[in-house]
Amino acid sequence: MKSKFFLQLISAVLILACVTPVFAAGKISKTEALSWAETRGAELLDAFRMKDAAERYRELDRLFDENIDTGYISRFVVGKYWRTMSAQQQKRYGRIFERYLKAMYKSFPLDFADTLQYKVTGASVAEDFTVVTANVHLTLNGQPQEYMLQFRLHRPADKILLVDIKIMESSLILSARSKFYQMIASVDGEIEWFLEDLELDALAYEKKNTPQGQRQ
Repeated sequence: MKSKFFLQLISAVLILACVTPVFAAGKISKTEALSWAETRGAELLDAFRMKDAAERYRELDRLFDENIDTGYISRFVVGKYWRTMSAQQQKRYGRIFERYLKAMYKSFPLDFADTLQYKVTGASVAEDFTVVTANVHLTLNGQPQEYMLQFRLHRPADKILLVDIKIMESSLILSARSKFYQMIASVDGEIEWFLEDLELDALAYEKKNTPQGQRQ
């Protein structure tokens, strides 16, 4: 149970490690990817260790807004169902999905942050993505924990964006797709009902994790 919890935790927070310099659109070289991972990983750790929770989450939200390809991720996790949505439903879903992700990661504590160590170990260039590998070390209840990460990056326009994190053998977006498919199946494929359920989940996280239940 603890292992599963921390896989989810690291997935949620390390997905924010994406402040990147601007380059021309196209493939991301190993040099660019390694530079991104080393420099921005350090910035992320600094944000984690901010003592004021409101300031910390404002900074993490800023990194999220500027550097996660939420459009790509949101479409991927609903897969074939994206094409069954009307244009209005797609826009609504995109807004809810972003709220859901931001509110969800705030449900994880960061009291382990002072023990967190992060080391980039390599990069490889594929046809459509560049993958950066890294090791994460943290101490939980006095016990050392080690995780291997893979960051999947692409550059659809003029900046590098993160689209997935793989921890050990678990892909963040594949796990999310499995969950969303189950949610849609549970309402017999009715997209409006799915959107209502997703918005309720997002609202529940927002009420739990923001002062007086107010959205940030």
